[in-house]
Amino acid sequence: MHCTTMESEESLVSGQANATLCTESRVLDFPGNPYSVSVLKVGYCVSQPDGYFRADGTVTLVTGPRTILVDTGGPWDRDLLLTTLRERGLETGDVDWVVGTHGHSDHIGNLGLFQKSMIVVGFDISEGDRYTPNQLAEGKPYHIDEHVSIVPTPGHTGHDVSLEVRGTSTGIVLVAGDLFECCGDRESWQALSENATVQVVNRKRALRNADVIIPGHGLPFMTHRNPKDYDGW
Repeated sequence: MHCTTMESEESLVSGQANATLCTESRVLDFPGNPYSVSVLKVGYCVSQPDGYFRADGTVTLVTGPRTILVDTGGPWDRDLLLTTLRERGLETGDVDWVVGTHGHSDHIGNLGLFQKSMIVVGFDISEGDRYTPNQLAEGKPYHIDEHVSIVPTPGHTGHDVSLEVRGTSTGIVLVAGDLFECCGDRESWQALSENATVQVVNRKRALRNADVIIPGHGLPFMTHRNPKDYDGW
């Protein structure tokens, strides 16, 4: 994994074309019916002067007919994750689905806490040692129900997925993992990508279809769904 310092929202606004295609939001809760989406922890990725970097993935909770956790953070987040769930009246056994957007350690470091949940990592869907047939590898979504779908969005890795939630107060929310590093990642994402050509296609599709995108290492951002040109994303 490679990390670059994230661009600020201000740097995007200063004269760059297409800067208005995303607007960073401080809102972390997106209520809805039947599902609501809440960011439990905002991820980050920050280069260090010594050449190392500090990174952790965003953790998101989807509540409604089913309780779904998207990414669990790194193993160092264990206590924070358990505390945050309990603050919302949840124990690990109450989580129906855990969706790991991809297999990096800062996104699936606490899968072992959820032994009773349906587990998704990349294109694998399992309950215990029983794996569910699906067509994610063929580019087709897996529908948890009529409002929530697991969508294949490879590029960052070959098996990245996102979670699409319909019916929130702000429209369609896409919990996108590292399909997007953050709102202002216009160029930095390419250094992190296993297949930039595939990723750019999935990024453009996400920007056109979703109203809110929750990226892997930054605050949620609003999209404009009708621009003619997403070049540079």
